[in-house]
Parts: sequence; structure tokens; C-alpha cells
Amino acid sequence: MLEATIAQDQRLDEASASMQVVGFRLAQEEYGIEITRVQEIVLMGEIIRVPQTSPFIKGLINLRCAVIPIVDLRILLGLSEQDATDETRNMVVNVRGKTLGIIMDAVSEVLPVSNDQMDPPPPSVAGLRMEFLTGLMGLGSHLLILLEIGKLLSAEDHTAVNTNSSPAS
Repeated sequence: MLEATIAQDQRLDEASASMQVVGFRLAQEEYGIEITRVQEIVLMGEIIRVPQTSPFIKGLINLRCAVIPIVDLRILLGLSEQDATDETRNMVVNVRGKTLGIIMDAVSEVLPVSNDQMDPPPPSVAGLRMEFLTGLMGLGSHLLILLEIGKLLSAEDHTAVNTNSSPAS
């Protein structure tokens, strides 16, 4: 009896376990990335274009003497490109031990999310493959698509990002 109660308590703890998610807009949809992946969010500044790089790499920025590759998530996800606005931001994230910036249309808010609020992703959401998704969460009349940022970049994409960053001189 005691073992069953302990097992039930563990399941409840896992269901109510929480994390914080940074919500952002991209092509009129709400996405989120676990806050532990986010280093900071910065205004869009000058992006230095680098010839002969992957199309999703928009270029490089110098952020406090660190050269950071900037990835356009719209291109990576197969969405149409859009010019930067006053709300456009770079989210500086850590992926596989590498720092990179991700362009987003706007940052919305930091949300506390518990596992029991998340629904598992269906096989395909808006053209995204399931391995990119951690889950979906209802936010009023719309959904938040929680991305697994570490899986968005394939091995080749990660190599392309690695070859386009280095310490600033």
C-alpha cells in the first residue's frame, strides 16, 4: 500500500514538474524555448553577412567582443522571410555547447509551464517534424509550440554554425 502511494506521488510530482519557457512570435505563431537554453535577448543590430554560408545563417554579430552566428529560424523552418521591425529581436541561446543568435519577430513573455499543461506533439505541426517539438500548450485561443532548439539544427547545420563563429579580435 505504501509503495503504491509513493509511486502515485512520484507520478504527480512528474506531472506537475515545471519549467519556464521564453515565448516568442514567428510568422504569426507562438513558439517557446526552455529558458535554460536562453542566454539573453538583444535588439537587432548590424548583422555582417558572410558569403557562401548556409541560407539560414544570416551572418555574424559582435556581442561584447564575442562573434556570434545569427540563424534565421524562419528559413530553417521553411517559413517566408520578413524584414526586421522594431519588435524583432535576437535570442542568444546555447546549443550543444555553442552560442548562437536566433532571429524572432517578437518576444512575448516568460511563462511557467508544468508538464501536465503540455500535450504531446502530433506527428506534424505546421510542417515541423516531431523531433523538433517538445510539446504544445493551449494559451487562450491559440497554441504555444515548444521547440527543442538542440534538435532544430542537423549535424550539417551545426557544422555550418561552428565554422562561422570565433572570438572577435
